[in-house]
Amino acid sequence: MEALSPNRKHTLLVVLLATLITLAVGQGTRLGFYRTSCPRVESIVQSVVQSAIRSNPAMAPGLLRMFFHDCFVNGCDASILLDGSSSEKTAAPNSLLRGFEVIDAAKTQLETACPGVVSCADILALAARDSVVQTGGTGWPVPLGRRDGLVSRAADTADLPAFNDPVGVQIRKFTDKGLNTQDLVALSGAHTIGTAACALFSYRLYNYNNTNGPDPTIDPAFLPTLRNLCPNGGDGSRRVDLDPASVGRFDNSYYANLRNRRGVLESDAALWSDPTTQRFVNRFLGVRGLLGLTFNVEFGRSMIKMGNVEVKTGTQGEIRRVCSATN
Repeated sequence: MEALSPNRKHTLLVVLLATLITLAVGQGTRLGFYRTSCPRVESIVQSVVQSAIRSNPAMAPGLLRMFFHDCFVNGCDASILLDGSSSEKTAAPNSLLRGFEVIDAAKTQLETACPGVVSCADILALAARDSVVQTGGTGWPVPLGRRDGLVSRAADTADLPAFNDPVGVQIRKFTDKGLNTQDLVALSGAHTIGTAACALFSYRLYNYNNTNGPDPTIDPAFLPTLRNLCPNGGDGSRRVDLDPASVGRFDNSYYANLRNRRGVLESDAALWSDPTTQRFVNRFLGVRGLLGLTFNVEFGRSMIKMGNVEVKTGTQGEIRRVCSATN
């Protein structure tokens, strides 16, 4: 059989993603929502995101993570963007998020082009997709029509997936949002880009569970690298690449890291240790004897599902004039 060219493969991936979307994707969002009211919405957001990532590549994983953290707390309603002394933005899991100024810049341009039309929630959904594309991943059609929430409480972030969650807890948190185990493993693949602070995993390197030794699930050959980056008692804020095999590249090497016991976060490493999720890791790796999964296709599909979690549409919420404050 003749091998497909890279361009042909890319086209087929886009077609596959498009076939996964129906006219009624979720709770009121749809493709082409701004076709007449703000036809340049996608190109404006894309341009802002491209410029931001060129200036600072760390913006890509930041925007992707921000969308994830928004959708898991009261739905995809841009509540994570609201300022306030006890807003979601102030909660510990969100303290290191970056990219707020990128969303603000896109909103400013859109308010000039089509005032009062495009929600901050939709800008965030588009920016997450564009961040993936800018780092070499495949895009997906983003259904739009979300409205912005009016409430943002730090206390509501308690159920965000955490860096040390065992697989059972991760599955429950995803199930609570209407997402299945395959979605969990696919969306965890976002860790193919980005970094983690030493404080989030260095406990695995020295006195794991009071054993005076490291987490035994870490590849012993990888341990010196992590210890060198995060010395015992060292700077907990130091950032370490989550996917050292392909820094800044959106690909499926994250899953090879898990198989090789080189997952940096405990929640990632657990996906290989548990047979329920290990099977999906192997499917993303194309292990012989299992029905393979194409990472870019399935990641886009799962992002579409997550992007419709508990969304506000119609007359719910509002269209904010600025993303950091309600009207």
